[in-house]
Amino acid sequence: MDADDRSVLDEQVAYYRARAAEYDRTSSSVDEPFDPLFDRLREAIRAFAPRGRVLELAAGTGQWTGVLADLADELTATDASPEMLEINAAKVRDPRVTYRVADAFTLEPDASWDAVFFGFFLSHVPRDRFEAFWGTIEGLLAPGGRAFFVDEAAGHDREEEWADAERDVVWRTLTDGSRHRAIKVLWAPDALEARLRALGWVASVHAEPPFFYRGSARR
Repeated sequence: MDADDRSVLDEQVAYYRARAAEYDRTSSSVDEPFDPLFDRLREAIRAFAPRGRVLELAAGTGQWTGVLADLADELTATDASPEMLEINAAKVRDPRVTYRVADAFTLEPDASWDAVFFGFFLSHVPRDRFEAFWGTIEGLLAPGGRAFFVDEAAGHDREEEWADAERDVVWRTLTDGSRHRAIKVLWAPDALEARLRALGWVASVHAEPPFFYRGSARR
């Protein structure tokens, strides 16, 4: 990763730290009623059944943490933003969840997790970090471990404000008017599945129209 890529990722973390307090009220609008879509995604997580020791990356304010806690024997929720995790813990209020501030790009592989979950994070992984990121996921998983992920898909008509479209860099604006750069890689489900299979994963990625996809992978 070059210095500017790291700079954008650092700015992305700063953006989510700054956005934590307003995230839940600005992540959707009355024009985009996501609740039915999220309900379908939660049902898909339940069907995946992440048991044993489960690691959640980029847990944010807890959109998925409660569902995972109900299924896991042990859940650790991580995020690079302590502000996000503070809100998550206050909202989820589940003693089964352990919280840890951690950058998903710098986690040390420990081969100890039966399942790794990340929601709306793969789109924040730069294309040239894709292989390394999935190498980290492989290193985190115990033998027989599995990954599950959900995210925003390519092909819908939601507009982005691109700072550098060729490098998948977008502008994100907070309610105070401050602007931050972030990575936004929109995968088509079939292309993502093919890319994972080319890396040796047994992967399945499905569209959840009109905005999302969900997928699972194992080695």
